[in-house]
Amino acid sequence: MKKFLKRLAAGILAAALAAGLSGCSMATSGKRIIRISHAQAETHPEHLGLLAFKQYVEEQLGDKYEVQIFPNEILGSAQKAIELTQTGAIDFVVAGTANLETFADVYEIFSMPYLFDSEDVYRSVMEDTDYMQNIYQSTDDAGFRVVTWYNAGTRNFYAKTPIRTPDDLKGKKIRVQQSPASVAMVQSFGAAAAPMGFGEVYTAIQQGVIDGAENNELALTNNKHGEVAKYYSYNKHQMVPDMLVGNLKFLNSLSPKEYEVFKEAARRSTEVELAEWDKSIDAAKVKAKTEMGVEFIDVDVDAFKKMVLPLHEKMLNDNPKIRDLYQHIQEENQKLKGGQ
Repeated sequence: MKKFLKRLAAGILAAALAAGLSGCSMATSGKRIIRISHAQAETHPEHLGLLAFKQYVEEQLGDKYEVQIFPNEILGSAQKAIELTQTGAIDFVVAGTANLETFADVYEIFSMPYLFDSEDVYRSVMEDTDYMQNIYQSTDDAGFRVVTWYNAGTRNFYAKTPIRTPDDLKGKKIRVQQSPASVAMVQSFGAAAAPMGFGEVYTAIQQGVIDGAENNELALTNNKHGEVAKYYSYNKHQMVPDMLVGNLKFLNSLSPKEYEVFKEAARRSTEVELAEWDKSIDAAKVKAKTEMGVEFIDVDVDAFKKMVLPLHEKMLNDNPKIRDLYQHIQEENQKLKGGQ
């Protein structure tokens, strides 16, 4: 069934490309088709957020626009879908910040381990729309712009054997996102970093190619990694958002009224995604524990944090473009710490 959907999507994409090249992307009804690509399943919080986006746009502008959502990477991997969004073959894509590093250096900061002192700081920074707008516009030269963010949770290590202290990582091979900062982080723990596509992780753990990975709890259940990795450790090394990215030419083509509708649709989609995220994490933990036999391990977070803090200064020296955002986040860390 999945192969059939991918073949069907390939046909749709070919038509979209042809329409894009001819400057037309219309349904038979004369409506402009808005195509959104993402990597998650239809039950994922991001998909539910995008349904809210679709609903609001069509309620307000349904005579002109029809929104179509393509989940499960059926229009291609995130990196491929970003490139298609650049060209306008599709209009929006949900992408991780690691994918955006290629286009704007500032996004590298989200791969910095222990950047945020807490989830409260993380959300406070991401919800500061005025400040984040400067970051979102950093990819304008590449032909696209972030329009909102989605919570992708706290990233933690999980493996075939328990990870209770940093020493337990020594000699292990751990899958990371294709980000230099994530590779350096894992190496700081004495482990070998294995950057690979997310879709390859299950088989790689199952076959012993890698010992484990790092991600949020939904990877255990939605992607079934809990079947092959039975130990999940809360070391909380990264809080990394996903971004809804829009083709800049399309965004600029909207009238002021239409732009405000799409802007409000993006805000509502984030609101839904955040609420659904919290619920889905609770459900994933119950399922992973009771149905898959996963053990959740609370660890001394500071022990892990101390080993990778030197990466902050190195990253700041190597990439001066992250300094302003880093300083802004540190101020938020101090502000919330002072309020406790």
